[in-house]
Amino acid sequence: MKKDTSKISLPEINFDTPALVRHRKSRAVGERLTAWFVGFGGISVILAIMLIFIYLLYEVVPLFRGAAIVSWIQDEQVRDSYILQDSVHPSIHLSLEEQNTVALKIDRQGNAIFFNAVTGQIRNRVLLNSPNNSSITAFALDTDASHLFALGLDNSQVLIAKHQYDVSYPDDARLITPKIIYPYGEARVDFGADFGALQRLAISDQDNTLILVASNTEQKLGMLVLSKEKNFITEEVQLSPQFYSLPELSTQPEYLFIAPDQHWLLALDRAGNLSLIDIRKPNHTRLASVHKASRGHVTDAALLLGGASLMIADNQGYISQWMLVRDQNNDWDLNLVRDFIASTDSPVTNLAMEHRRKGFAAVDVDGVVSIYNSTASNQVLSQPLHPGPIHTLVFSPRANALMVEDKQGALRLWQVDNQYPEVSWSALWKKIWYEGYATEDYIWQSSAATTDFEPKYSLMPLSFGTLKAAFYAMLMAMPLAICSAIYTAYFMAPTLRRKVKPLIELMEAVPTVILGFLAGLWLAPLVETRLAGIFTILLVVPVGTLIFAYLWSQLPKTSRWQLPEGWDLVLLIPLIMALVAVSIPLSSLLEDTFFSGSLRQFITYDMGIDYDQRNALVVGLAMGFAVIPTIFSITEDAIFSVPKHLTQGSLALGATPWQTLVGVVLLTASPGIFSAVMIGMGRAVGETMIVLMATGNTPIMDVNIFEGMRTLAANIAVEMPESEVGSSHYRILFLAALVLFMFTFVVNTLAELVRQRLRVKYGSL
Repeated sequence: MKKDTSKISLPEINFDTPALVRHRKSRAVGERLTAWFVGFGGISVILAIMLIFIYLLYEVVPLFRGAAIVSWIQDEQVRDSYILQDSVHPSIHLSLEEQNTVALKIDRQGNAIFFNAVTGQIRNRVLLNSPNNSSITAFALDTDASHLFALGLDNSQVLIAKHQYDVSYPDDARLITPKIIYPYGEARVDFGADFGALQRLAISDQDNTLILVASNTEQKLGMLVLSKEKNFITEEVQLSPQFYSLPELSTQPEYLFIAPDQHWLLALDRAGNLSLIDIRKPNHTRLASVHKASRGHVTDAALLLGGASLMIADNQGYISQWMLVRDQNNDWDLNLVRDFIASTDSPVTNLAMEHRRKGFAAVDVDGVVSIYNSTASNQVLSQPLHPGPIHTLVFSPRANALMVEDKQGALRLWQVDNQYPEVSWSALWKKIWYEGYATEDYIWQSSAATTDFEPKYSLMPLSFGTLKAAFYAMLMAMPLAICSAIYTAYFMAPTLRRKVKPLIELMEAVPTVILGFLAGLWLAPLVETRLAGIFTILLVVPVGTLIFAYLWSQLPKTSRWQLPEGWDLVLLIPLIMALVAVSIPLSSLLEDTFFSGSLRQFITYDMGIDYDQRNALVVGLAMGFAVIPTIFSITEDAIFSVPKHLTQGSLALGATPWQTLVGVVLLTASPGIFSAVMIGMGRAVGETMIVLMATGNTPIMDVNIFEGMRTLAANIAVEMPESEVGSSHYRILFLAALVLFMFTFVVNTLAELVRQRLRVKYGSL
């Protein structure tokens, strides 16, 4: 009997019960809170990245700020020019002490006048040429740092003196007491009565020898070599002079300079003829070379800090830099390194060298002062300071002040703001001809043992090292990570996959400092002694695996089916271990047969390829090991996430598993695979500890896999703790960080664009 269901009433469901209403409200609140927290987190990440970028810019922007010269202000009053009391003669030497408080003026009458650099108040006055029975005809300064100078007289004698500043703190107030001392006694050194009046003079003081070179009115050059003998009781230094004649020049030298090593004499005349004289052996001096060093008449010349470069100014507005460089025959000669062109067409009249940097100032006949830096090859300032010609221009020791003397003897102190003259586009990214180098090159060398050092801030070696390390790391990591991800996600049995995937991802938890430590102290020596074994393994393992796969495919199906599908790894692990064990004795046999027993020595001595123990090969192995988990995990997830219906549909249409993998799975997963590669590359570019500990950390540009490198990240980690806050070095390290930041930003942006195109192209599969 059929049951009548027309009268059966269905139970009514009430969706507005108090419990369901409360549930919907709480769920809505939870969704809003989640959306708010997710949005807040995303915005916070973006803001954090922006703040990092802004902070880097904040530290970097001052590097490219221009210089300035402003009036000296003291007690809220601008200090104008002044003329020293009872000083009507122009100066032959002008200098400032460390604190810009006391200045010294020496005139041709032998008056050494110490005065307040700001107000002109006389502090001390010393008569150097006393008794005044001869005239001062020449002046020479050893270095700005030593304060040692010499006065040449018309009776062929030389007076050697030094200005000194004693600092004391009576009543907790700094007091600077200037004075003139005679480190080698007040007795004058004599070139000999036959030499005559001294026209030009040069002095060089070293630990054991003091050298004086002078020219007379007959264009003859003479050299006094004064050997030092120290009395251990009185600690007085006695000089034993010996006179030597130097090669004659065709013209009267206007400027004489002795190189700091006392091996070379540079003589320059008004016409610009620059002569290089070898004085290493006083008994066998020789004229090494003569160069035309200026386009017009020479107006001034001076040695840069360190004495390795000579700056020559002429009346055509050019300033040329000449430097001692070894030629093809390994002989020293003068070379024109670079030219500086004045900002105006007026002739340059004076040069002033900075005491602690490779910078200098030039002034033209119109009183326009220009400041340059020789290394950066740039003009950082051009500013008129005086309405007429300037007689003398000098820097303070810290280059934060400039003293100017005009033709009437009026003096004025100016404040200089020029903190980062070493920085320019060419100094950072182009080849520079540095002092002591045979040619232009990219060099990073931020510090040295002496103050005469020329900072080398080229970022090219660091950028090159960063890309080199990332390239070799990705060369190792990409094939292994991607191929292993394909096998794990597509071919491996699910049970085995659940064990293998977490194990590989666990590798990422190993601290990179541990990997760097092992790479530097264990892997690098192992690679050096087993170099042939490493290459043998890289050859034998892939070839042996392919041969084994071919032989396995030739077995009867009944035998192959004994191993469940997706468990091939069980056979591969012992196979690879066996192939590695075979490679070691095979490598020894290959070395003995083809490389005279040592591949390492064959590469170095027979092929002429430099080998550094901590090199790019070691970095590639160690950093590749660190990058593999990142690429593997993302790639494996991307492949495993390909919808199963795509795979099953391809197989149902008759495609083989390999055809399905290549034509469907990899194309669909390509955006994820590309993202994995880019993230892995970002990890390699930003890696610090592995490249710091596993390479020689040498900033060189060499693609040789057996040479080391220095990366931007490693350089920041090494040098940031040692840099002076606010210095050029400090800010350039921030610039390196900004370059690294921008590089990763640009690469990731391009990667995202490519990934989106791949997603659009293959997302419809």
